[in-house]
Amino acid sequence: MFTPPAPGNPPAVRNDQVDPHQCRSGAPHGGPAGVWARPGLFDAVLFDRDGTLVYDVPYNGDPARVCAMPGAAEALDRLRAAGLRLGVVTNQSGIARGRFTAADLARVNARVDEILGPFDTWQVCPHAEPDPGAESCRCRKPAPGLIRDAARALRTDPTRCIVVGDIGTDMTAAGAAGASGILVPTPVTRADEVAAAPAVAGTLLDAVDLILHRHRLADTARPGDVPRGRPRCVLVARPDSAGDVLVTGPAIRAVAAGADRVVMLCGPRGRAAAELLPGIDELIEWRLPWIDPQPDRIDRAEVDRLTARLAGVGADEAVLFTSFHQSALPLALVLRMAGVGRISAISDDYPGSLLDVRHRVPPGIPETERALSLAAAAGFQLPFGDEPVLRLRRADAPPVVRAGGPYAEPAGDELPEPGYVVVHPGSSVPARACPPELCADFVRALAAAGHRVVVTGGPGEGALTAQVAGRTGIDLGGQTSLTGLAGIIARAGCLVVGNTGPAHLAAALGIPVVSLFAPTVPFGQWGPYRVPTVRLGDADAGCRDSRASACPVPDHPCLSEIDPRQVVEAVRLLRRGAPAAGPAPTSGAGPAPASAAGPAAASAAGPAPTSAAASAAGHSTPALTGSGTSGGLVVPVGPTRSDVREVRP
Repeated sequence: MFTPPAPGNPPAVRNDQVDPHQCRSGAPHGGPAGVWARPGLFDAVLFDRDGTLVYDVPYNGDPARVCAMPGAAEALDRLRAAGLRLGVVTNQSGIARGRFTAADLARVNARVDEILGPFDTWQVCPHAEPDPGAESCRCRKPAPGLIRDAARALRTDPTRCIVVGDIGTDMTAAGAAGASGILVPTPVTRADEVAAAPAVAGTLLDAVDLILHRHRLADTARPGDVPRGRPRCVLVARPDSAGDVLVTGPAIRAVAAGADRVVMLCGPRGRAAAELLPGIDELIEWRLPWIDPQPDRIDRAEVDRLTARLAGVGADEAVLFTSFHQSALPLALVLRMAGVGRISAISDDYPGSLLDVRHRVPPGIPETERALSLAAAAGFQLPFGDEPVLRLRRADAPPVVRAGGPYAEPAGDELPEPGYVVVHPGSSVPARACPPELCADFVRALAAAGHRVVVTGGPGEGALTAQVAGRTGIDLGGQTSLTGLAGIIARAGCLVVGNTGPAHLAAALGIPVVSLFAPTVPFGQWGPYRVPTVRLGDADAGCRDSRASACPVPDHPCLSEIDPRQVVEAVRLLRRGAPAAGPAPTSGAGPAPASAAGPAAASAAGPAPTSAAASAAGHSTPALTGSGTSGGLVVPVGPTRSDVREVRP
């Protein structure tokens, strides 16, 4: 948010540094049946208004002061040409503060629509930041209500939306809704907001380049492609950890849709996760010394055995999935020796004759999309209706786990009723683990806030989870398999976890995540994918992008400075943004059928204007509640829109 230098305009400042009431502090995963099954990764792009689409003029109620940001019109036109729907999601507390009226807001928005529209939905929060300790509304960013409401109005899911904004609360709202986010900084965007953003673009046009690139990543239509028959057997490889395997799941499903049989080569650390993925007919477990973090020396006889085993698969082709810092070429050489005729992989290094499809992906792309793009380059695409979210093969939860072990006698305490908070303190990589004493503080703070807390851990983490659970949490550390852990997480309302496999397990189950994310790898690449998420931790700590396995900075500052109150607030934020029970609102439910007014006409058609001032502006005046707990406003603007209606959650 910044103000253009012009006569009569105030100096460029952050509103949230001047007036806390004007500060733009800004459901379970899955959408309505039939909303997916569309080409591309996104349906809609949602923009913050002030500082993103137009220059920010604090409390602006004058349409004459509306000025588009550089490149905004061209950027929006390119998105429309690509078939994406556009919306605006904006905090406008000036209504609650008495700085301008709803009619003023309607006129300003009409001017924005005149120079940059039409937009397919407007979602506005008219509420002010609540007083300390008071309940806030579900719509004011960083709460995700506006994002969810916009997706609902467009008849899509937040996971198929991407939010473009200029400050951190825009990104927090996007993440908490399960949407993607791109930050376009202005001179008043803080450095910590830039560091924490899942993606950053220098300008709106740069943001559109990134959106369209990601949108088309999984498209299999490639210039110069030669039609080929359906392969009988495809070998896919991801010989890495559980989390790496889980994020590759959608790409493996794409391969399975185009092959008669899929055999997966995995490592011992990813075997349990591979067993949970749909689309795999056979697993081969092998420790590869060029991938494993604790490798043995290369042994000629072992490589010969691997070559013979892979030759025995009889694969027509292979698709080799790797992380951005790994090389697929050693395995490609083994597969060539095993007689595999067609091999596809991502490789920046020159592959010579080792690869038939050499694919490249720019840095920063989410790992799931990176893998999907390789599958597409190899000629495999997700089938109609299969949304590229993480997914597990087994939808049924394992038996109820009792404290004392998954197969213990009923003497222990039963797992609480669904909706509890799971805290998972461990990590296979020490640099990504929060200090145990701090995790114990998180458990106590969550319990004090009224949450039921379950503490989980892997084999050998019993002492850790006992310390973290203390007397207020239910300790299930070291007592479940990965499948059992999935059953525990599936019943939870939220998971508090670092950047480790259970975070991706939660994403595959659609469970919101409070991500205690150490910045050793990029969050936009490795954060929980397409699931409501709130990121905590110092994103600009000294370990940033180091890929360190042990913390290289004394006292682990990226995670050790998280306040337990932040964790409680993050859980509250994720729950506050969950869809309300009951029927969907009729206002803003979606675009009207195409007519003379065009396909974007009157997405929130309703009664005629009721006040003279609003009639003059072509809008009705919303009835605002004074409680600060109502939903946002759907604000239709421009010649094809007729009213302003309040939407209650």
